[in-house]
Amino acid sequence: MDGPTLEFERPILDLERKIEELKRARGSDRKLIAEIDRLEAKASSLLDQTFAKLTPWQQVQLSRHPARPYTLDYVERLTEEFVELHGDRAFADDEAIVGGLCYFDHQPLMVIGHQKGRNTKENMRRNFGMPRPEGYRKAKRLMELAERFNVPVLTFIDTPGAYPGIGAEERGQAEAIAKNLEVMIRLEVPIIAVVIGEGGSGGALALGVADRILMLQYSVYSVISPEGCASILWKDGSKAEDAARVLNLRAQDIKRLEIADEVIEEPRGGAHRDVDVMARRLQSALARHLSALRALDTEVLLAQRYEKFRRMGVWSERT
Repeated sequence: MDGPTLEFERPILDLERKIEELKRARGSDRKLIAEIDRLEAKASSLLDQTFAKLTPWQQVQLSRHPARPYTLDYVERLTEEFVELHGDRAFADDEAIVGGLCYFDHQPLMVIGHQKGRNTKENMRRNFGMPRPEGYRKAKRLMELAERFNVPVLTFIDTPGAYPGIGAEERGQAEAIAKNLEVMIRLEVPIIAVVIGEGGSGGALALGVADRILMLQYSVYSVISPEGCASILWKDGSKAEDAARVLNLRAQDIKRLEIADEVIEEPRGGAHRDVDVMARRLQSALARHLSALRALDTEVLLAQRYEKFRRMGVWSERT
């Protein structure tokens, strides 16, 4: 696999590149064919060993992998006739959030998600997937539009967090996020949220109040980034690896804490290694959950959503 890599992926990728070189040169040379078979078995074993013992910090890195599929990659593979809708009708169109109407499984759907860029120019346009208030207000507008036409909402979560710049604060970043939470908890249509990469802080939660919360196997979901947590707790951002270990931010942790409803298995080595396979697995899960949610009466849907979030959290009382 060409392109950007993570440090713990490098030994695997070096082997795979060597295999490709040998394949180009092998012809009918039996020794080369035998060597290729041996290296392929070694690469496969190394891949399994590496991903069987990922640390929380490595999983954070994997959730941020620059080759990982983003919202529009899934929209392209999962939906038909997607029509992107722009602007918050108040200030601007924030391209860190994309959304629009489409068909999924021959049924209308409103899809909304964070969008990162693949290169410097695109990341500047997308603000590295960190929305400003107008992005969240666009999302709110699209959710209310979906409710008006009785269309379910699907959100893709993949952001380091809401943009903390002065302009964003001046335009009401906290209020925009809070308003989204208010709107989503009472929205009278089914909502499914999928954490596809990095779910960071309130910037992620603003698209995360849903009837079903799904997470990809190597995604993370946390109240704060490990770097931010380390800077606050230890006054040292270099302790991010320690913070990742205590934040319980991995998909399996979030499922264990009964916040996520399902963890969707990724292809061996991560979603970026086979986007089409990942999309098919996600499509199957989405179809199943949408079918179940569509069958519920509105009052039952809203009551279950409310109870879902009331049950979250663990606490104890001391006398």
